[in-house]
Amino acid sequence: MLTEIKGLNEECGVFGIWGHPNAAQITYYGLHSLQHRGQEGTGIVVSDGERLRCLKGEGLVTEVFHEGTIEKLEGTGAIGHVRYATAGGGGYENVQPLLFNSQTGGLALAHNGNLVNANGLKHQLEGQGSIFQTTSDTEVLAHLIKRSGFSSLKNRVRNALSMVKGAYAFVIMTEDELMVALDPHGLRPLSLGKIGDAYCVASETCAFDIVGAEFIRDVEPGELLVINDEGVTSEKFSFSSGNAMCTMEYVYFSRPDSNIQGVNVHSARKRMGMELAKEAPIEADVVTGVPDSSISSAIGYAEASGIPYELGLIKNRYVGRTFIQPSQSLREQGVKMKLSPVRGVVEGKRVVMVDDSIVRGTTSRRIVSMLKEAGAKEVHVCISSPPIKNPCFYGIDTSTHEELIAANNSVEEMRQIIGADSLTFLSTEGVMKAIDRDDHSDNRGQCLACFTGKYPTEIYPDTLHPHEKELVK
Repeated sequence: MLTEIKGLNEECGVFGIWGHPNAAQITYYGLHSLQHRGQEGTGIVVSDGERLRCLKGEGLVTEVFHEGTIEKLEGTGAIGHVRYATAGGGGYENVQPLLFNSQTGGLALAHNGNLVNANGLKHQLEGQGSIFQTTSDTEVLAHLIKRSGFSSLKNRVRNALSMVKGAYAFVIMTEDELMVALDPHGLRPLSLGKIGDAYCVASETCAFDIVGAEFIRDVEPGELLVINDEGVTSEKFSFSSGNAMCTMEYVYFSRPDSNIQGVNVHSARKRMGMELAKEAPIEADVVTGVPDSSISSAIGYAEASGIPYELGLIKNRYVGRTFIQPSQSLREQGVKMKLSPVRGVVEGKRVVMVDDSIVRGTTSRRIVSMLKEAGAKEVHVCISSPPIKNPCFYGIDTSTHEELIAANNSVEEMRQIIGADSLTFLSTEGVMKAIDRDDHSDNRGQCLACFTGKYPTEIYPDTLHPHEKELVK
């Protein structure tokens, strides 16, 4: 698996297209643009109108797909997926899209998010005779669809979606149509685009830019799209419970060239840095950001504070994947392999180090140490989001309070742990102001659960780590 610099990982990204003669090739490029959302496995299922074909594997998009293999995936419809394993763990069997064949035809599906009632549904389905081939929560939907008593596929999908809870952006494909569904809270980003006469969907709009698609609109919470040779039809399978887009999409997960619900990610991050400079003015000589997701915020902080922005940290682009399990001493060296301080910039300087978040604190501690070893006189750590005090159950790999440094320590204790001269976080109000979405709900259309502990959905006991059972008491 990848040796990660950051402490957060998002589950995956999805892409789908219908009505294009080179559907598999377009999907390949779409997945490549979504690679940042998952690096452990990837797959494509293509439809030629008569049958579904699948190619998938563990690894990066460029490792799994080659020119010769992509050319064999002939068809005008395709769905694809890049995976970071959270629910269900890793392994080839959990790489998506999942493909099922039956006497009535094939069904392929891929999923971004996490179903909070998956375990309960699995127990129920197994009691009714279902046998699961994977440990992924995504497979639950396939069994629910197959067991539904409705005659049409659309109604079976609607019925199945009414039973699953949590965060999900589903792409579902048969031989003759593509279906797309977003959960009633809109916790995950999902957009609709068009290439000529072909329609496509993607987790992020940056994929449309790569494949030459025109952005049409965001998929709405609780919406089911059916795309086939006749075009696109839309209906609601559930009334929206109030928009609750994951705030960390703006803070960290999404690419800066993506737009989420009308807001450019780079611009939002830059405003976060500007708000941070207002809330946490510091006397310093240079501002630097931790590559890559914090660069936009660092630029905003520098612009608002008047302190010059400098490249104080450089990211090594050629570290690649590693399958070894290094010793603790080599793990410590791992951060140095990926990030290097620029001594000529930080030596003898008071440095403002802007980062997007602190999860466990180990990476922040190592970066602060590197900057001081490179001669930084002072290192002031400014975080362009609030402290992450609560676990996420919607597809991010933070499932317990005990692994979150902010859940167990005060800001001053955290400062001491990471070795910074000062530590400040952007307020919840500051991050919502920076995102600046046109939403007048109490949460301004954002899920803020990791900061506030207020979850937009019910959290089911059998989903929780044993240490987290008190959350639902």
